[in-house]
Amino acid sequence: MFKSLFKKNKEPEQVQAPLTGKIVALEEVPDPVFSQKMMGDGIAIIPADKKVYSPVDGEVVNVFPTKHAISLRSKMGVELLIHMGLETVELKGEGFQILVQDGTKVSKGEPIAEFDFEKVSSLGKEVITPVILLNGDQFKIENKQTGASTTGGKDIIMEIAKA
Repeated sequence: MFKSLFKKNKEPEQVQAPLTGKIVALEEVPDPVFSQKMMGDGIAIIPADKKVYSPVDGEVVNVFPTKHAISLRSKMGVELLIHMGLETVELKGEGFQILVQDGTKVSKGEPIAEFDFEKVSSLGKEVITPVILLNGDQFKIENKQTGASTTGGKDIIMEIAKA
């Protein structure tokens, strides 16, 4: 009976798309901080819809004061960063509506923000959105989708397992 309580979860974390759009390899992001994986491994999405969804069951760790990025921690401990656009910190929140706050419990597919990518683009910023595994020392990405269209809050874009 107690064996199941102490069993380590070997199943990988299935990460859903936080945005609807086209998945591209992180190496294609026109910013070396992301393309050279300085912050960690992951994928990027070129958005086609404004809604941003939680990619995992867990909680919001940090909503950046400039509203351009949200970090989350899954129940398994996977930490992810959704960085909406590039150099969007300079917009000081313009083009972003955040629907959660630090500590909010979230479920996969639950709306967490709106990203007005058309407005952000009109302000001269790239809208490609990196989704980064922040604690790659503890976890590794096993399966990554790239080159495909994806539906935010529905499709699996990567699987992450304990390292």
